[in-house]
Amino acid sequence: MITLTKDDGPADLDGVTHLSIGVSWDPTAGTSGGVIGKIRRKKGTDLDLIAIAMSGSDPVRMAGLDSLDPLGNGSLVHSGDNQTGHGDGDDETVTVDLAQVPSAITSIVFVAAAFKRGSSFQHARNISFKVYDASGGSAQQVADIWPSMLTEDNGCAVAKATRDGSAWKLEVINETGKIKQGDQPALMRFAVSK
Repeated sequence: MITLTKDDGPADLDGVTHLSIGVSWDPTAGTSGGVIGKIRRKKGTDLDLIAIAMSGSDPVRMAGLDSLDPLGNGSLVHSGDNQTGHGDGDDETVTVDLAQVPSAITSIVFVAAAFKRGSSFQHARNISFKVYDASGGSAQQVADIWPSMLTEDNGCAVAKATRDGSAWKLEVINETGKIKQGDQPALMRFAVSK
């Protein structure tokens, strides 16, 4: 079993065949009270977990938003878009079958963002990114990453998996930044910078 923190640097994923990253959050009213606050809590907020597959320094595929199996072989699969944050456990997940990722993919950057217009990290509470060793069909949590509540950014680079020969390494990033909402090239540039 591996246990990951940002201070650890890249960790070898020896023995890990399947890696899963999940994001969970709770809806909040923000600073709104009364009827507006109830409506905001009921509506929730839409955060998105996105995995960007890189070939060298070029983003070439993206799992998330409306793309659930961008490599077409089940090696990089997104669970689907949760638009509210309601529910128990992870609201969105990406699972990677490391052995099946095509050799052209050299790294995968996992990003969480308030990407759609009108969504906001400030309208979510208890944001948590969990990393799981999902080998053997069961998921064992190896990291729980919490972004700062003080950020006014709308994106967070969570982690990066990098191919190292025939093996993989995973590094916790946990860095926030601004991404122009609804702008996929801006999302790609944010991932490339990590």
